[in-house]
Amino acid sequence: MASRLEINFIRLLSRCESIASEKRGEAEWRLEKYVGALEEMIVALRKSVSKPTAELLTEYTRKVDFLKGLLEADKLSSTTEKALANQFLAPGRTPTIANERMPVSKTVHMQTKARCTGEMRDELLGTGLSGKGMSENELRNRRGVPLDERQSAAELEAVMQHHHNLQEKLAEDMLNLARNLKNNSLAAQNIIKQDNQTLSQSMRQADLNFEKLKTESERLEQHTKKSVNWLLWLMLILVSFSFISMILFIRIFPRLR
Repeated sequence: MASRLEINFIRLLSRCESIASEKRGEAEWRLEKYVGALEEMIVALRKSVSKPTAELLTEYTRKVDFLKGLLEADKLSSTTEKALANQFLAPGRTPTIANERMPVSKTVHMQTKARCTGEMRDELLGTGLSGKGMSENELRNRRGVPLDERQSAAELEAVMQHHHNLQEKLAEDMLNLARNLKNNSLAAQNIIKQDNQTLSQSMRQADLNFEKLKTESERLEQHTKKSVNWLLWLMLILVSFSFISMILFIRIFPRLR
């Protein structure tokens, strides 16, 4: 069950997301104060005994960082800088409260990007708020080739080209990485296959050597037994010959009296 601190945090976070989804004006300063309070509550949640899970803490931190980045992006002076800053914001992935079908932070992110895109289009076409009271002739004169518009267009084109180059380089790097991983895996597979073949050959050779050693041991044992038998018979023959020779010697040469 969620702690009291976590419940208050969720309520304040939902309120901040609701303010961010509306047209901010007088409520801007309140949103800044609320986001500061959310940061303090995040720190307290991390230190709390009954703190939420690591996934929830990560999601809470992601949403607070999104709101903080949204406020910092609004403070930028250039429309292009605002659009670029909002492009890198990461909204929450899950709803804050149960009755949300879609995370409010994602809706705020899409609204902010659309607003920045519209402001850049109006700035490039010269139909911004400052040009609402102008006549058609003044508007046409303004659409000639003003320096600010050319700079904004060139800056936007440079940013888009830079992102396009980064995406192409990232895709190429990922392709090279995948190719290298495939080559390394194939090389490792071939090495393992060769090692397995070498090991199998070594085992077969060891079995053959063991069989040969066993055969030679049996032959040596038989040869040893044969040698012992011949030696035994030779000794018996010599002993018998000596015994017979002594008897004959005694018979032939009787003892002198």
